[in-house]
Order: sequence, then structure tokens, then C-alpha cells
Amino acid sequence: MAAAQAAARGGHGKRSQAGWRLACLLPALVFFAAFWLLPIVRLIALPAEKGWATYWVILTQAKYLTSLMNTLLLSLAVTAMTLVLGAAVGIFLARSPFAGRRALLSLLTLPLSFPGVIIGFFVILLGGRQGAIATLADGLGLGRWTFAYGLLGLFLAYLYFSLPRAIASYAAAAQAMDPALEEAARSLGASRWHIARDVWLPELAPATLACGAIVFATAMGAFGTAFTLASKFEVLPITIYNEFTNYANFALAASLSITLGLVTWAALALARRLGGTAAQGV
Repeated sequence: MAAAQAAARGGHGKRSQAGWRLACLLPALVFFAAFWLLPIVRLIALPAEKGWATYWVILTQAKYLTSLMNTLLLSLAVTAMTLVLGAAVGIFLARSPFAGRRALLSLLTLPLSFPGVIIGFFVILLGGRQGAIATLADGLGLGRWTFAYGLLGLFLAYLYFSLPRAIASYAAAAQAMDPALEEAARSLGASRWHIARDVWLPELAPATLACGAIVFATAMGAFGTAFTLASKFEVLPITIYNEFTNYANFALAASLSITLGLVTWAALALARRLGGTAAQGV
């Protein structure tokens, strides 16, 4: 009898505990459904209202395909340059102690606090029609040189926005490396090139993949910087903005948004997969 009562109390306690957990989880579920799940479902279903061909419009109309290719190539170029420069600066700061190193690292990562619009404004101040370079060139009788509103301006702005992340990531990764591996390779007669290839590259591979994926995804979806500068070079976020704001073409804007999301998600998924493989290999 006592055992049965104890079992009943235990079952009641478990049900009460499960009910309490559900009550705590319910606000999160409601928020998730209202602000993520329902908008995503609506976004995916919206192009079907204009016909199933709307899902493939980015591949069938040259205007939108060009915008996608512009965005892809720009993002890949920014990612490659960011990783090269970020690795060089980050590793140098991690392995070269000197007075003011922390202050320099803080200054280099300061752009992390700036939104994209401000970074676009910086590029305009440098290479815009009234910028410093245009004023200097005009003073030398060379005309007003401008680059802020085209491909070069976007590239420099994206690079300026992404580089601090890479510097911080590589500095942290280099500081976490085991110096014994490098010392062992050097004691075996390995050259600097062999040490970089056999020690540095494997050790920094996870940081490179993670940082590259984040930089690529950020460049693909950057809007504030592109909105400020992309008057002569259109990228996909601006195309999406124009479709639903200027032309009220919500179905097409949703289709382009799906494409942008899939490309970005694929890059992040690939980085996670390769990152897991690299970690297992180490």
C-alpha cells in the first residue's frame, strides 16, 4: 500500500514537473512560431501566388541572374581578401608582443561597432564626389576621381566591415595554438614553409572555415553598406529592396529572398561540415 502511494506521488510529481517545463517553454514556442516559423512559411508560399515559375525567375531572367552573380563574386572576393589580410595581421599580433599591441588590436577591431551605413559613409568621404581623393585629384588638375559608388567602393566597404572579425578570429586562434608543435617541427629541420604548411594551416583551418563562412554570409546579405554605395553596381539585397519597395512585387522579392537565403545557408552548412572534418583530422 505504501509502495503504491509512493509510486502515485512520484507519478504526480513527474507530471507536475513536465507541466512546469511546458509552461516555461510555451513563451519561447509562441515567439518562435510568430516571428520565425510563420514568416518563413509565408515567404516560401508567396511566389506560388504568381505561378510556380516565379521560384525560378532568378535563373530565367538575366537582370536577376546578373544581380546574383554580382553578389556571389563580390562576396567571394571579399572573403578571400579578408582571410588573407586577417590571417597576416591576426597572426602577427598574436605572435609579436610589443608595447601598445592591445591598443592596436582594439583600434583594428573598432569597426565592429559601426553599422553598414556609417561604413558606406566613410567610403563616400574618401572616394565620393566630394571626397578627399576627388578633391586632391582635382587640385592636381587630374579631374575628380571617384570610386565610392561602384564595384571598388563596395569591395573596400565590405572589406573594411569584415576585416576586424578576421583579425580577431585569427589572433585568438594563433594564441591558442600549442607552441610545442612548431618547436617539434623546427627541431626536425622543417623550414618556415613546411612549418606553415604542416603546422599552421591545419591548426588554423577551423578558424579559417568559420571566419570565411561568416564573412561570406555577411557580404551576401549586407544591405546598409550596399544601400549607401550601390548606385552603379547592383547586388541582390538592393534588388530585393527595389522589388518590394519601389514596385510592390512581393512574390518576386520573396523568390529572390529564398535564393539568397539558400546560397547563404549552403555556405554555412558547408563550412560546418568541413570544419567538423578538419577537427576530426587534427
